Formats: sequence, structure tokens, C-alpha cells
Amino acid sequence: MKVVINSQVVLSQAPEGPIAPYLGRFAASLDATGYTVKWIHRQVLLGACFSQWLGQETVALQDITSDHVTRYLRYRARRLSPKSGDHGALTHLVDFLRHQGVVPEERLAVPERSSIDHWTRAYEVYLREERALAKATIVNYVPFVRNFLKHRFGAGAVELSCLSPSDVVHFVRHQAPHLHKKCAKLMTTALRSFLRYARFCGEVDVDLAAAVPVVPNWSMASIPRAIAPEQVRQLLASIDRGTATGRRDYAIVLLLARLGLRAGEVVSLQLDDIDWKAGHLSVHGKSGQRNKLPLPAEVGRAVAAYLKRGRPPGTSRCVFLRARAPACGFQGASAIGSIVRHRLQRSDVDAPTFGAHQFRHGLATEMLRRGASLGEIGDLLGHRHPQTTMIYTKVDLEALRKLAQPWPGGEL
Repeated sequence: MKVVINSQVVLSQAPEGPIAPYLGRFAASLDATGYTVKWIHRQVLLGACFSQWLGQETVALQDITSDHVTRYLRYRARRLSPKSGDHGALTHLVDFLRHQGVVPEERLAVPERSSIDHWTRAYEVYLREERALAKATIVNYVPFVRNFLKHRFGAGAVELSCLSPSDVVHFVRHQAPHLHKKCAKLMTTALRSFLRYARFCGEVDVDLAAAVPVVPNWSMASIPRAIAPEQVRQLLASIDRGTATGRRDYAIVLLLARLGLRAGEVVSLQLDDIDWKAGHLSVHGKSGQRNKLPLPAEVGRAVAAYLKRGRPPGTSRCVFLRARAPACGFQGASAIGSIVRHRLQRSDVDAPTFGAHQFRHGLATEMLRRGASLGEIGDLLGHRHPQTTMIYTKVDLEALRKLAQPWPGGEL
């Protein structure tokens, strides 16, 4: 006997087990977030099989945990060939049940105070709640701190009071040669931050942060790698705006190239940030600062075209959404980098890099060549310090040539 779960999913028999009454709502939520009918049917069928197994194991609804997902998939693998998306699908189902309030939030084991996990989690909370640092900064700092503690204490108990300046110096000397200079500098910054935190907690009496060696990384040591205006035009022309994904990517590239937005600023752009009547765009910059920028007509038309004929329906307020279900905003700035890399690889553009930041450099370089002041460039790019914009003076070759001193030996 066929059983209709919702208007799009029909099962050959009635589902059993504790999850069965919620499969219809689950299917509706998948449909609302843009999943295809085929994928919805697969997830619901897998959920029905999982529910039946839970019933056989006499697991009550309120007792379901992520461990049951793992145990069921092991059981299923002995009978059917496992598929790569099965674990993610069942995790999605359990998360849905938690959101519905029928499955309680899973309590995570509290790490022992002497463990590496305890100190890294406590440090992460400190950065987020006490220092109010950006999520990206925390994500960058914590792995270095974990590696430092693992390097010093191994699998043993962590005793921060036992740390010495030689421990700090030895770790940096061991790690720095294997890292890019900028990454090594980030490591030392994270290390100083953690050692100041350790002193703040009263675990360390001396200023170990002062013992962290300085990694040479001269300010403005390199010339910005900027994409040229003709390369931008060539890349934009290569994007097929006849598709929804093409309209989205075209608008994203225009925002990068015409306004010099950072990848993270594109990701965090909300529908309410666009003032269509005034022609302004409110950008969420670094450290929570907001910059109001003029919205060029070309960029506005591209964004409007995507919103009208490309953006998937959904409840998300993000301007740009994933092309595949679930229809939600991007998880991070790396998604914009992936889009740029994909579009450059599909075009014949010989760009300096495959990254998104080259558009920002390209805009600043072109503005400088057209006579814009460093102050105007810094205002558009959202630089908080004038020194940050100074690096673009290195690309103004004509101005630098006037400052060059004659060669002592005369012309060759």
C-alpha cells in the first residue's frame, strides 16, 4: 500500500518508529529550502529506514543522539552499499528534529581542565565574548594555539604555569621555517594573544608574550598583484548571464571589481543593505565597521537581475545564495574565492592570481592612475589607517620615476 508523505514524496509502505510522524514536515522543510524532488525522496526514505531501526532498538524520540546515526549506518552498511551523503542526510534530519523541539540538544562532554581541548575552548570563548573578535580571526588563532600546547605537553596534562620563554622560542623556531612569512607572522600574533590570556587567567606570572620571537615580514615588501581593467572586461564577457548561476557570479565579480569589496563583505551583504532609491550600499567591513558606498548603475542592474531572475526562493536575507540546496547564504569568504577561481579557469584570462583580492588591488591601482588621491582610495576601500593605502604608491611607476635619483655611473 502506497503512503503519501507530502505532495512530492510517496513511499511503498507506511513508515514506522519514533520519527515517522515528522517525516512529512521534514519533506516540506527540504522543499522550502530548494532541494530537488529526487533528493527529498531519498532523504525521506533514508529517514524512514532510520526510524524503523530506532523502533526495533526501542530508542525513544527524546533519547536520539548523533551516536545512533553512526550505529545505524554501520548496521545499514552490512546490508546495502553505503552512499557518501547518507551521514549528512541523517544528521540533517536529527538537526531538524532538534529545531522542532522533539529531540533535545545533545550535551557535549566537558573536557578536563588539564586537557588541550579545555584550554583551546576557553581561549576561544575569551576571544569571542571578552575581546569580541571576528569569527575569521578566532578560526585563524585557535589552531596555532592547539599546536603550541600539543608541541609542549603532548598527550599529557596541560600545566600553563610550567611554560617558559624557551618553550615559546623553541616552538616558533620549529614552526616558522615551514610556513609562509605571513602565516608565520599570524602564528606569532596568535601565540602572543594566548600567552596574554594565560596571564589574564592567573596561570602565568611572567610576560611570556614578550618572549615570542619576531618573524620578519616587512610592511609593503611586495607589489600588489592587481588584475588589469581589460582582464576584468574579458572575464565579465565570458560569464553566461543566461543562467541563474551566471547572473549571480556576474553580479559578484562586478561588486569585487567596481567597489573593491572584500570576499567576506560580499558574503555578509544583506537585502536590507541596499538602498535602491538613494543608490547606496551599506557594507559590513572589518571589526564590525559599516561603510556606505555609492551603488553604480551597472552594479545595481546586475544585482537586480539576479534578485529577479536567479536568486532561489527562501527565508534567508543574504543577497547571494548557494546555487544548490539548501538555499542559504555562503558559509564563508572562501566561497567567493571558489567562484572567482572557477570563472577564471573557464575563461582565457591570464590573471595575476586566482583569488578575489586582486580585484580590490586592481580598482585601487586604476584609481591611482586616473589621479585619485590616496585618501579617496582609502575611503572607498574602507581602510581605517592611511598607511594601509600607501602600498599602492608602489604601482604608480610614473610618479616613482620622478623621485628616482640619477645613476652615479651615468647612462650605460
